[in-house]
Amino acid sequence: MGALPLKLIYCADGNPAFARAAVEAGWLYGARLPATVYETVHFADQDWKKPDRAAYMAALAAHKPAMATVLDWERDELFGEVMAWAEEAATHVTGAVVIIPKVVGGVPRVPGSVGGRRVVLGYSIPTSYGGSPVPLWEHAGRPVHLLGGSPQEQLRLWYAFGGVGCEVVSADGNMAGQQARKGRYWSREPGPKGHWKQLSDCGDGRKDGVPLECFRRSLAAIRAAWSSRAAVELST
Repeated sequence: MGALPLKLIYCADGNPAFARAAVEAGWLYGARLPATVYETVHFADQDWKKPDRAAYMAALAAHKPAMATVLDWERDELFGEVMAWAEEAATHVTGAVVIIPKVVGGVPRVPGSVGGRRVVLGYSIPTSYGGSPVPLWEHAGRPVHLLGGSPQEQLRLWYAFGGVGCEVVSADGNMAGQQARKGRYWSREPGPKGHWKQLSDCGDGRKDGVPLECFRRSLAAIRAAWSSRAAVELST
């Protein structure tokens, strides 16, 4: 299997079987903190809908992740608070602080480092959960982390960001886990209903252990897509 062009992170708390399967498949592990986790936390995310700075920073101090997001920069007047979160988070992470700009025209105000740690720009892929209104080209020349979204949309955006001079350094998500619970796995070859297929579609009629089997299939297929020419083929 070829080298990956970025770090892939399965981001979900709970479910020790899924967490273990992700790490065994070569993925990094992440979670929205504070939470119950079962593997080493490489990536930490905060609950942007219900931010709790004190609880989040305490969790970062306990886990010392390589990367951690901070309060989303959703309105111009929040910039000072976002940077205060970033300064504090920088004392706990070992690699980078992820700042998520959602203010159009605001990226130039985001520094390249904070508290001696690298700053990576987070791009929230539009889903029912949330999304960034900032155009891709505003991120030009900056390292980017993709937050959430489907595997095929992450692949498309990796290619699109490259076209405007951005390096996508990492991507996280939990859609593989969500779909696995419905008995679906991801395939690089889309079927009549898209990239998510039922396990029975590939002739596997098992009744037990379906979610975990689907999850493992998705992990392998997504990683293979990123490590081969399929990454380019799927994103164009």
